Amino acid sequence: MNKILCIGEALIDMICTDKGKSLAEGDNFLKKPGGAPTNVAAAIAALGGQVELAAKVGVDPFGEHLVDVMKGFGVGTTCMLRDAEHFTTFAFVSLMENGERDFYFNRGADGQLSKEEIAQISLEETGLIHFGSATAFLPGPLQEAYTWLLQEARNRKCFVSFDPNYRQLLFRNNKASFIEQSWHFLENCDFFKVSDEEALLLTGAADLEKAAQQFLEKTSAVFAITLGKDGTLLGREGRTTMIESVTVNPVDTTGAGDAFVGAVLFQLIAADPARCSQSDWERIIRNANRAGARTCEYLGAMEAFKHLNKNIFK
Repeated sequence: MNKILCIGEALIDMICTDKGKSLAEGDNFLKKPGGAPTNVAAAIAALGGQVELAAKVGVDPFGEHLVDVMKGFGVGTTCMLRDAEHFTTFAFVSLMENGERDFYFNRGADGQLSKEEIAQISLEETGLIHFGSATAFLPGPLQEAYTWLLQEARNRKCFVSFDPNYRQLLFRNNKASFIEQSWHFLENCDFFKVSDEEALLLTGAADLEKAAQQFLEKTSAVFAITLGKDGTLLGREGRTTMIESVTVNPVDTTGAGDAFVGAVLFQLIAADPARCSQSDWERIIRNANRAGARTCEYLGAMEAFKHLNKNIFK
């Protein structure tokens, strides 16, 4: 039972390299493999963990690229399904001069992963399932598959990890639905990671202390609220503890949160989470902070993950 399953989107990020220009004005784009659960799976594999990715991509060169990249990291791709009727999902992003992002989401195959297809996946050797999709709470087959697998994980007593991965540009007109669906997972998982912004969004609290208190009162999960250079707030058994960050000169923060989650899960699958003490959890989070910091030292998440290994742990 030492295998991890990550479920969610595998997509292509098309990043406009013409800084300050809108997507309509930009001419040059950089293709990058992406998707939060895809990143987490790559990070776990880079650290030496056994992991499968359940996702759907198109029968096109971009879907082929995503499968090849995952294979290159050692991620199991049996559950990366190909859809002949839908293209691989794209996210186009440009950073404007005012700091805002010009964003266009061209959704395709990722949203078509169905409950029936997920039900065909053998979970016999799976001890941990990670739900980390930014797109799974959008309408479509993946939404139903996501919720169904959560219940199946509970029935099988798998350890459940959750990262809501809120994307304002996807849910700008539907925050209430995102919050409601997220709380269903928060209340039914064993570990969750949220950013400081997500903590405030999901709780409606005025500050992080009050947000953390809500999580302690309303969930039974261990949780981590990531605060960037200010560290990570660990919540467990009615108390919170601040775990210091690692000082780096960041080149690119893309994928740092996913590396953090991957490092947590890699460590948990090697242990018995039910037996982890407070000191064990503090060590796990401290090591995860190191993984996130290492990722910030390189340009692009997948390039950064090539430099992850368990030797960074202490």
